[in-house]
Amino acid sequence: MTMNLLKNILSLAALLLVPTIAFAAGDMQTDGTKSETNFSAIAMFVIFVGLTLYITYWAAKRTKSAKDFYAAGGGITGLQNGLAIAGDYMSAASFLGITGMVYLKGYDGLIFAIGFLVGWPIILFLMSERLRNLGKYTFTDVAAYRFQQKPIRILAAFGGVAVVILYLIAQMVGAGKLIELLFGLDFSYAVVMVGVLIIAYVSFGGMLATTWVQIIKAVLLLGGATFIALMVMVNMGFSFETLFKTAVDNRGGNMNILFSGGFVSDPVNAISLGIALMFGTAGLPHILMRFFTVPDAKEARKSVFYATGFIGYFYILAFIIGFGAIALVTADMYMHAGKLIGGNNMAAIHLSHVLGGDAFLGFISAVAFATILAVVSGLTLAGASAISHDIYANVINPNATEEQETRVAKRATFVIGALAIIFGIGFKDQNIAFVVALAFTIAASANFPVLIMSMFWGNMTTRGAVIGGWLGLISAVVMVVLGPVVWTQILHMGEAIVPYKFPALFTVAIAFIGIWFFSITDKSERARTDKEGFEAQFIRAQTGIGAEGASSH
Repeated sequence: MTMNLLKNILSLAALLLVPTIAFAAGDMQTDGTKSETNFSAIAMFVIFVGLTLYITYWAAKRTKSAKDFYAAGGGITGLQNGLAIAGDYMSAASFLGITGMVYLKGYDGLIFAIGFLVGWPIILFLMSERLRNLGKYTFTDVAAYRFQQKPIRILAAFGGVAVVILYLIAQMVGAGKLIELLFGLDFSYAVVMVGVLIIAYVSFGGMLATTWVQIIKAVLLLGGATFIALMVMVNMGFSFETLFKTAVDNRGGNMNILFSGGFVSDPVNAISLGIALMFGTAGLPHILMRFFTVPDAKEARKSVFYATGFIGYFYILAFIIGFGAIALVTADMYMHAGKLIGGNNMAAIHLSHVLGGDAFLGFISAVAFATILAVVSGLTLAGASAISHDIYANVINPNATEEQETRVAKRATFVIGALAIIFGIGFKDQNIAFVVALAFTIAASANFPVLIMSMFWGNMTTRGAVIGGWLGLISAVVMVVLGPVVWTQILHMGEAIVPYKFPALFTVAIAFIGIWFFSITDKSERARTDKEGFEAQFIRAQTGIGAEGASSH
């Protein structure tokens, strides 16, 4: 019955592509500007989507247990997981958002790339092995290991879902813009189509399909980005001086694109953004969840090593691509009213057309779309897992069977997919790297403090974790909503009540201080139990004795 339902969903997804192609049969229309239809792009787009749907079908036949659904059976190797993690990280925000930000702001656009990258040493040296040894399906398994389960799991689930929703918004905006540019399909329809596809991927393929789609996408994206950067340097005679000089000339001699400080000039916002990007990386539920897909702690550390290398290399390419777009994307066919058609997020897409013509534009567009689908699938899976595993199976119905838990996860996937569609349409005009930075703010404030303190501080108690964690989560959500982005630009409520775009400097401090204060003042019997449990947790974290093993398919 499940496989028949899968076939129906896949058929629906295929049908949704038909109107897309029908739209594409006419002239592409974006921002009021028309251009010729790119049939090679459409062909590659359909091939890629078809391939990912086939992977989902293949994975669905192998997903039989909750462990298969949440953690791909725990049998992914370090290299494969490293590529999948890199794939999760090389999202629309990275490929389209950071290249778009470099195109718009020049050197300042790198602040996001550097911030995203520097969070990795924390994961590599402090967290990866402990996560693998202590956890089962979600990072909440680790955060709640020695504490009272119910309040910690509720807190972590809410924190995880809040991060997932904001992160999803960015990916949906990127997908909508890409399809709007490529096919001339209305932004809202494009977002709905992506929503239906991700629901199909996650509901039926689970972590196995999500992981393999990520691996394939990561290889293709690294290859495509390498080609773009290489061709940029070929056009510039392999001279960075020529690249930067050409870029400055095309910006009317504006040297500011070669200096930092113009984008985030306020020191509070600058420090806050740095904290959000660095600590937020270590609090992303869909990244942390990947450490449970490998068989042991050694493979977990290897996967971070590989991922860091791939991601670092990719961000170097993104920098060259961003400046390459300034230098080379100058023809009138890419502009409308003095701005890039499709917005700054489309800088890399237009550059691929300049360098490789219609065929390469089709390839890069298809890879970018696959990127979005894969990342959105991982995010949706993480959000669904928080609801089904942390809330349903551990709080609402502790006696739930694996079948019941998996069924709830699939229903949660539908709800999260619907929310992603609604919010994706609402955030239509935002830079996607910027929206992701807001997600990092919440991850750094709600998830990271509880997780890292539970691993390393033996005096932390349930009361401290719960109160401190909620203080971090609520303060982050409230300050983001009352800040300039949501309050002023999206809700149009006038001047922002909170003047800072990135409040992590305050909200992360609130969480850590809350955890510390309410733990040291906790003299309850539960507090004594929590502290006594630290030694056993420490031994398992270091040795892996009792940790979850891999299952075979």
